[in-house]
Amino acid sequence: MEILETERLVLRPFTGDDFADYAAMLADPEVGRFLGGTLSAEDAWRNLAMVIGHRVIRGYSMWALVEKDGGRFVGRAGPWRPHGWPGLEVGWALARSAWGRGYATEAARAAVDYCFDVLGAEEVVSLIRPDNVASLRVAERIGHRHLRDAELMGTPCLVYGQVRA
Repeated sequence: MEILETERLVLRPFTGDDFADYAAMLADPEVGRFLGGTLSAEDAWRNLAMVIGHRVIRGYSMWALVEKDGGRFVGRAGPWRPHGWPGLEVGWALARSAWGRGYATEAARAAVDYCFDVLGAEEVVSLIRPDNVASLRVAERIGHRHLRDAELMGTPCLVYGQVRA
């Protein structure tokens, strides 16, 4: 899986060394609010293993997002399609300390381009809870439009996305 660079971020594959920062992000109630809740350290470990395993199985997965300036971990973003998922998704989640800086938009744009240019996707979607206003704005900034409503793991979500130009 490639390492991508944007103006301010490096998008690189996760490693076990990311665990402490990843677990801290997923333990934050504000971050977990739209991800189905906070995760304990044990559940964060399993989640990280799932992200890394997805890369092994599919050849792609979400990247760890780190700032170019200083290398601070700020979140995750990238392509994602577990078994039974309603499409190739570009997802994102940022540590609260990184909110409001445009990092989600920057990383999601790079991930959408990767899905079309490298993975050869015909459609890329993002599954967003209806009350997640910040992620809805990110989706619109990256060119996504509301495609349909869906239910994912018992939770209503909006499917935003775009097709290959």
